[in-house]
Amino acid sequence: MLQAYREHAAERAALGIPPLPLSAPQTAEVIELIKAPPAGEEAFLLDLLTHRVPPGVDDAAQVKASFLSAVAHGDFAVALIGREKATELLGTMVGGYNVKPLIDLLSDPVVGRIAAEGLKKTLLMFDFFHDVAELAKAGNENARDVIQSWADTEWFVSRPEVAQKITVTVFKVTGEANTDDLSPAPDAWSRPDIPLHYLAMLKNARPGITPEEDGRRGPIQFIEDLKTKGHLVAYVGDVVGTGSSRKSATNSVIWATGQDIPFVPNKRFGGVTLGGKIAPIFFNTQEDSGALPIEVDVSKLNMGDVIDIYPYDGKVEKDGEVVAEFALKSPVLLDEARAGGRINLIIGRGLTARARDYLGLPASDV
Repeated sequence: MLQAYREHAAERAALGIPPLPLSAPQTAEVIELIKAPPAGEEAFLLDLLTHRVPPGVDDAAQVKASFLSAVAHGDFAVALIGREKATELLGTMVGGYNVKPLIDLLSDPVVGRIAAEGLKKTLLMFDFFHDVAELAKAGNENARDVIQSWADTEWFVSRPEVAQKITVTVFKVTGEANTDDLSPAPDAWSRPDIPLHYLAMLKNARPGITPEEDGRRGPIQFIEDLKTKGHLVAYVGDVVGTGSSRKSATNSVIWATGQDIPFVPNKRFGGVTLGGKIAPIFFNTQEDSGALPIEVDVSKLNMGDVIDIYPYDGKVEKDGEVVAEFALKSPVLLDEARAGGRINLIIGRGLTARARDYLGLPASDV
């Protein structure tokens, strides 16, 4: 299994992208190896289980959560993963199959506190809120602590605020770039595989953009070279994201400009998009992904420029001089970016409202 995985990883590395996340059968094989690890493979196997299994309600997540739950509950011992570590890893799985095991562990004298810490940052609780509330009502201190944390918006305030100054390197696409330029229809088959689909972004030659293989592979290495200046790259365009509503266009842009999501393989969040005009639906999908889309005059920004963006002051500086000014579409954009996306913010606010209602507290002013 490890040999096949490493061969796959090498093939993907040759394309400049990470390997695919583990499937359910691969996850099961990794777990079997973790139970009796080959000499020298211990750290690699743990890394695969920790970072390369999709979270949430993916089939592989179910396999991972079932195993970690059994270890965390002490149903059987695994030398590589103690009860504490298994509980900690359950807490990184976002929501879905990990929620019920974490709630069950709140009553455990050994790992209950660790389970609580995981639940405090888990927004996708669905109807399981009631289970935590019932435990709290029955006197479980860990459950009470979790609900208080949700009420206090720790899931939000524990994340870093959007910086006062964001320094980026400009990747500029002049003229109008529509969603088909960013996510070409002939490459629709690869859209679920975000890093692979990204390779087709801007694959057709246009003024100022030279693809690596015209019609097949976009300016991928060029974008990587821009990153060697030590900053994230910002996508900058005259007109950005017109056309269809496909989210895959935003996925490609954020793969170029964003940051990895911890414990979530092959997905990124954040980044900055500057556009003279940003199409409304594209703007919305950027918000969903925790990016910062800003409509601003980009005429003085050129490919490769290093610029400073001041999101609170509404200005862009180059070489210490203000070259553009803007107003955010909404101040809520900064909260969305801090939360990791508009969807996280909406779900989190709902969870906080339920927790505060349960505790008899007024609405949060955070």
